[in-house]
Amino acid sequence: MIAIIATVFGSLAALLHVYIFIMESVQWTQPRIWKRFGVTDQAAAETTKPMAYNQGFYNLFLAIGAVLGMVLFWAGGDGAPADIAGRALALFSLGSMLAASLVLVTSGRKYLRPALVQGTFPLIGFVLFFFA
Repeated sequence: MIAIIATVFGSLAALLHVYIFIMESVQWTQPRIWKRFGVTDQAAAETTKPMAYNQGFYNLFLAIGAVLGMVLFWAGGDGAPADIAGRALALFSLGSMLAASLVLVTSGRKYLRPALVQGTFPLIGFVLFFFA
């Protein structure tokens, strides 16, 4: 049962990071997106577009790692190589998502809410996968 709940939270974390990828790498220059990230105007959005594009792909790769880890986890039997590799990959990806949210908090008080949004699903998924 813990493994199922861990997979649900791991999947939610992955989906959130895919959404962040879309905002940063695909939709960055749309005013509703750059305003969400605290960018002040369209010129600043254009200037920061390459950075956001790159950062978005980091989020996508973390999501892919989490999904691949969960697939391997479920594909392997208890203690099988796929189970061990999947668990390790899921823990690494979810842990990296969590660590990124903690780094975001160090950027300033105004980033507390986004850090909580970004880090809650990975935290729960990580803890549950650790004990699954």
